[in-house]
Amino acid sequence: MSAISPIPIDKRAARRAFERAAASYDQAAVLQREIGTRMLERLDYVRLTPKTVLDLGCGTGHGLDDLARRWRRARVIALDLAEAMLQRARRRGTWLNRPKPVCADLESLPLADDSVDLIVSNATLQWAGDLAAAFAEMRRVLRPEGLLMFTTFGPDTLIELRRAWAAADGGAHPHVSPFLDMHDIGDALVRAGFADPVMDAERVTMTYSTVTELMRDLKAIGGRNALQARARAMTGRATLSAMEQAYEQERRDGRLPSTWEVVYGHAWMPAGVKTPPQQQTDEGVAIPVGTIPRRAAGQGRSRQSK
Repeated sequence: MSAISPIPIDKRAARRAFERAAASYDQAAVLQREIGTRMLERLDYVRLTPKTVLDLGCGTGHGLDDLARRWRRARVIALDLAEAMLQRARRRGTWLNRPKPVCADLESLPLADDSVDLIVSNATLQWAGDLAAAFAEMRRVLRPEGLLMFTTFGPDTLIELRRAWAAADGGAHPHVSPFLDMHDIGDALVRAGFADPVMDAERVTMTYSTVTELMRDLKAIGGRNALQARARAMTGRATLSAMEQAYEQERRDGRLPSTWEVVYGHAWMPAGVKTPPQQQTDEGVAIPVGTIPRRAAGQGRSRQSK
């Protein structure tokens, strides 16, 4: 169970892309809304009455309406990297529990330890440059017996676009962010100290008449290339034309397919003292000594802090 290597994402570029996409997001994010709805429907089978709910990467706040209806007395926190997204999200919810907007990165949550009962996150984890750090933050803010439920995207997402760009420039620069396998995400949850992770995936195919139409939709939802290793100069017309011609090889029944591998997951925070996080080393898995509770003098069991 090897650790996941961080993905070098330029967070400032990602934030700029989502700031610009706030006005167009709702119209273009058809898939994101659908998988968010499917994720929240899974809460129907969960016995949980949270006092505090965190929508992590809330975007324009589509999921906040559902959360406000489910738990009218809960405190709902709407967190996103882009302030323009939050400006739209803060108008969601009922007058009893309008969401509290927080502009922050999911790898550095400005929330107190053990302060949240439920974290939901739709189509956001793929923007974590360091997923282990993001899970560690979620683990820190979740109370014992709290729940994390999320969706993200797997490695076959945008595979046709990835192939077309590779054919156009030989892979000289990355044009599409890498996406993690759901088994690796599940392993990362266990290493972070979560319990009983459940992962599953489905493939959804969107179709377009032209590559330009696909690229326009990606831009409208903020799905720009934000990798630090991306080419900084504008793509030349010749390379762009070569990419479009390569993508044409994917055309089926008059339409161009765009595959999205949707990953669903949830995991619990164990009751009682939180399990110390694991760290992968060359010799196996290590647990930091500083995270292990001290034994009380004359007692055989570890002292539990309240």
